[in-house]
Amino acid sequence: MDAFESIVATLLMRDGFWVQTSLKVNLTTEDKRKIDRSTVPRWELDVVAYRPGDNLLRVVECKSYLDSSGVSMSAFDSSKRFANRFKLFNEPATREVVLKRLVSQMIDSKAICENPAIELCLAAGRVVRTDAERIRAHFAANNWLLFDHKWLESELHKLAKDGYENAVAAVTAKLLLRNEQRRNP
Repeated sequence: MDAFESIVATLLMRDGFWVQTSLKVNLTTEDKRKIDRSTVPRWELDVVAYRPGDNLLRVVECKSYLDSSGVSMSAFDSSKRFANRFKLFNEPATREVVLKRLVSQMIDSKAICENPAIELCLAAGRVVRTDAERIRAHFAANNWLLFDHKWLESELHKLAKDGYENAVAAVTAKLLLRNEQRRNP
């Protein structure tokens, strides 16, 4: 499991979600034909989170980009170089096929109830500062959720204040915040 995905999964679990990382979606031959990818084995989703109380299914693409400039607005322009890293956001047909098959697969395995509300999300450790507002507006216009550095910091601060939890994200948050509090009393 990717470390960033693990952090995102931990934060979603705190919000009442049952979480699975690196979930493989079994596409049919017909599905592959619809998205023009006849050789794709199985579609892999970074984080899939389900909260039974409100029948909410979140599909989260995780991009930490911590040692880069971050996610830019050009990533959501299907003609640009980085757009292929965000297929579910940039390719409506792919998004429809993959999410429909995911729901079917999860209902068949009794992991979720029928007719879940679906939220497509991007967890990004870093977003290009000059593009942040445009990305937020683009996500809002498409009814997608953006879990950016502000969300991550806020959720990690909450996690650090909670009681002991034996999760890497929780322990790391506590260590960093305690050191931060010692330096800035």
